Amino acid sequence: MSDFSMYHALGEGAPNPNSPRKQNEASKFRPPVASSPGGYQQVGSPINTAPSNQYIGTPRSTTQGYVPPTQEPTYFPSQQSPTAANEGDVANLTSQMSGMGLGVDTTGQSRAHKKKDRHAYHNIEGPGGSSQAFNGMPQGGIGTPTQFLNQNVPQPGMGQWSSPQITPAMSQFPAPANAPFNPVNTASPMQHAARSTTPLVGTAASSSQGRVDPEHIPSIPRSRDIPAKYYLEHVYPTMEQHLPPPAAVPFVAFDQGNSSPKFARLSLNNIPASADALAATSLPLGLVLQPLAPLQEGEQPIPVLDFGETGPPRCRRCRAYINPFMTFRSGGNKFVCNMCTFPNDVGPEYFAPTDPSGVRVDRLQRPELTLGTVEFMVPKEYWAKEPVGLRWLFLIDVSAEAVNRGFLDGFCEGIISALYGSSGTEKQENQQDSPSTRKLPPGAKVGIVTFDKEIHFYNLGAGLDQAQMLVMPDIEDPFVPLSEGLFVDPEESKAVITSLLTQLPNMFSEVKNPEPALLPALNSALSALLATGGKIVCSLTALPTWGPGRLFLRDDGNMRNTDAEKKLLTTEHPGFRKVATKMVESGIGVDFFMAAPNGGYLDIATIGHVSATTGGETFHYPNFHSPRDTLKLSKEIKHTVTRETGYQALMKVRCSNGLQVSAYHGNFYHHTFGADLEFGVIDADKAIGVMFSYDGKLDPKLDAHFQSALLYTTASGERRVRCSNIVASVSEGAAESMKFVDQDSVVNLIAKEAAARMAEKSLKEIRGALTEKTVDILAGYRKNFTGNNPPGQLVLPENLKEFSMYILGLIKSRAFKGGKEPTDRRVHDMRMIKAMGSLELSLYLYPRIISIHNLDEKDGFANENGHLRMPEGVRASFSKVEEGGAYIVDNGQICLLWLHAQVSPNLLEDLFGEGHTNLKQLDTFQSTLPVLETHLNAQVRNILQYLETARGSKALTLQLARQGLDGAEYEFARLLYEDRNNEAQSYVDWLVHVHRHIQLELAGQRKKEDSGDGLSSTASTFAGLRTPYWG
Repeated sequence: MSDFSMYHALGEGAPNPNSPRKQNEASKFRPPVASSPGGYQQVGSPINTAPSNQYIGTPRSTTQGYVPPTQEPTYFPSQQSPTAANEGDVANLTSQMSGMGLGVDTTGQSRAHKKKDRHAYHNIEGPGGSSQAFNGMPQGGIGTPTQFLNQNVPQPGMGQWSSPQITPAMSQFPAPANAPFNPVNTASPMQHAARSTTPLVGTAASSSQGRVDPEHIPSIPRSRDIPAKYYLEHVYPTMEQHLPPPAAVPFVAFDQGNSSPKFARLSLNNIPASADALAATSLPLGLVLQPLAPLQEGEQPIPVLDFGETGPPRCRRCRAYINPFMTFRSGGNKFVCNMCTFPNDVGPEYFAPTDPSGVRVDRLQRPELTLGTVEFMVPKEYWAKEPVGLRWLFLIDVSAEAVNRGFLDGFCEGIISALYGSSGTEKQENQQDSPSTRKLPPGAKVGIVTFDKEIHFYNLGAGLDQAQMLVMPDIEDPFVPLSEGLFVDPEESKAVITSLLTQLPNMFSEVKNPEPALLPALNSALSALLATGGKIVCSLTALPTWGPGRLFLRDDGNMRNTDAEKKLLTTEHPGFRKVATKMVESGIGVDFFMAAPNGGYLDIATIGHVSATTGGETFHYPNFHSPRDTLKLSKEIKHTVTRETGYQALMKVRCSNGLQVSAYHGNFYHHTFGADLEFGVIDADKAIGVMFSYDGKLDPKLDAHFQSALLYTTASGERRVRCSNIVASVSEGAAESMKFVDQDSVVNLIAKEAAARMAEKSLKEIRGALTEKTVDILAGYRKNFTGNNPPGQLVLPENLKEFSMYILGLIKSRAFKGGKEPTDRRVHDMRMIKAMGSLELSLYLYPRIISIHNLDEKDGFANENGHLRMPEGVRASFSKVEEGGAYIVDNGQICLLWLHAQVSPNLLEDLFGEGHTNLKQLDTFQSTLPVLETHLNAQVRNILQYLETARGSKALTLQLARQGLDGAEYEFARLLYEDRNNEAQSYVDWLVHVHRHIQLELAGQRKKEDSGDGLSSTASTFAGLRTPYWG
């Protein structure tokens, strides 16, 4: 990075986060159950059996994928069972590829002082399988179990977490307590010491067995576990370190003027000076923004600054807001914009003199000059309409399906829980109306409207004994029949609201109109909120086939796996598109809670278009079952209402001279390119992808700057601008840039662009483009940045080691996978990907898997610093599943508890209570663990509570997946992404396939895969980086 001193000792006076003094705020977790004594015996445990080894299973020797039972599923829709890799002739691939290994070149130690790229090397030998194209990539398997020959692999904890080459301020990671590793070629202690500062340079390796060992390919669980342990005891300084922690790792950020990665992540934290240099990497240059991201305990709240009627200082040319990277000159009378370098006059109300070094004397008292993320109060010229507290309108489906399935009951309970913190009326009566129990900010109001074939409004005035219903049967031209009492303070009208929500299920139990009129209800809600803006929370349990804007069954199952399938993934319905546009213009957003009748069709492509366009969210329950799913529904409604939410929002992204915004990806409304992004609502879980291109050449002597500005109205009714500022160094070539790649940001940008292409290209073409993009990035690195290495080596950049697995997870996701997938689920996941932040997407593409049958007795409890000790993750492969094991599988959307058929009866008793010694005795529909006094039960509940804090918008409830008994086991099989499933290859086969194409690229023989005629044009514009993939 260019001269760090130019930022005027940013963070001056702040403690050094990498000093021996440990911080105790990161990821703090207080377990709800006290730790059991050391001599505690599990229920039914032999007296001499150690609790930590009580349930340990037998490791499986098989490497084949997991095959679920053949019975029909009871919850998740059936899917093709994953199959083991086919035996095949390996002669063709073997003739082209040599061994794969991990190694370091000890001959390069004499030049250890030179700064080189860090990368891992793999030698592939003996791959096998068919080269037949299969959904955009060959489906060939490896005929025999394979192995990586490991040559002097660096010890766990190496990589960016301990290398001084990445950033001088980093300190060492403690090595995890893994089993000791015995290298093939031993080295002396001095050689090992020298390697700690030597870039990884591969050497040729050969394997006498000719196999690839899945144990030695990059592991996502390890890439998460090691940094997670580090950031338990350290903060992340945003300027001293240039590479952010992995997205799935909780951490406390110390804002030194560069915005926290929770708000903004650059794909390249060192940017090539020219477009040609960037093209050599094939990487996207972009920014993942999550402007209202939640903070972690221990982090300072975002300061809110009020500059009165003049507003915050801004550049007169590019309109950038004042930030830490603007410099002052002429004794403080001028400030120079860091975006466009224009010198601006400092207004008299903002003037302060500068010291001899050019630093304002009041700089340390000015948060906007020291922090990367701040909020500015704005004057009336920024107002679209008079700001008021957020209006929440609950639009409740009371049709027959909602009543019969118990969804109406659950939805009403969820609203009560969101507003008052409890679903029980007795608890409501006992609560006091105090600020400590208030869930909505002061000024926020709520209203309730129900609908079936008619629309029902409710007067919730505080002076009433009970709510008054007004029925509007004319849905052709709906209007709002109430002027007063529709929106009320939830505390003042608490008795009226709770009484109505409690009675609603009974009120409509005898009516049961089967067809809801959704579009007229949305138009009525739009009319009610037109003057103020606000947010609609709408439930729906059946395809809306009544009244204006009625929908029909578009998906008859005959269009899947055809070019016409993409028509099902979008909508041209004029009524829903029109209401969505009007809502955005009025500052209104919608969240849908949709429960399909018996897993049926709801046309989420059309209905969800309203939530996607307005910045809202769709919560989909494909097979809702009460009471199993009621807790999840209630938690998600509560999260929707209580998370930080803004409305009437506009966003603008600015960047340095030489760069320009080329594309936006996410759920928003965009009039024309170049205009501001518009959101009816925006909340803490929503992220936007921004792509950049070159309109000139960057100066390597200067840094590149980016600023996002979100103008919005808070839920309490204040009009603010939230500014996030990001800086990146610039280098002449791309070699230096490869050392500062943010893997999570790259994956997120590629995923968002792939989701955006679904309306234009077939799924087969998109899968092919994802495959080609992976090959391009790794081939570009191999060709341009690794020197002369044997062609048989697969060379992976240090910061992109797990990239291939994440892209394979994306190809296997519901949004993009081949084979049969309900259209509703596919389009729901596609829109979800477009709005996901880096944390949520990381878990979605590769789940956390935790074994609970062999927990250490200290796992799941707080350590001496008050931080929860978490067990290490398990790789997503059935080969890692032990006989008799029990596993938590969490992908941020659902959480499964998978129990092996031979699981220990003692484990079941300790987890579920006495008398539960057999899988069949467990309640299929339970969604939580009972609260028991056993050690294991406390451990698992603490772990689940921790996982609930490290996820996105979806609530965590348990779903049992008992081997051979539950349909949820199909979902367990689907989430084992390292195995061959979801109509795609295993992880090992995928790496073999990618490496083969890298070799063809290096030899100039790479050709287009058989993925459809339109793939060339799709790939040529993918991530906006290259001209056609095949020249």
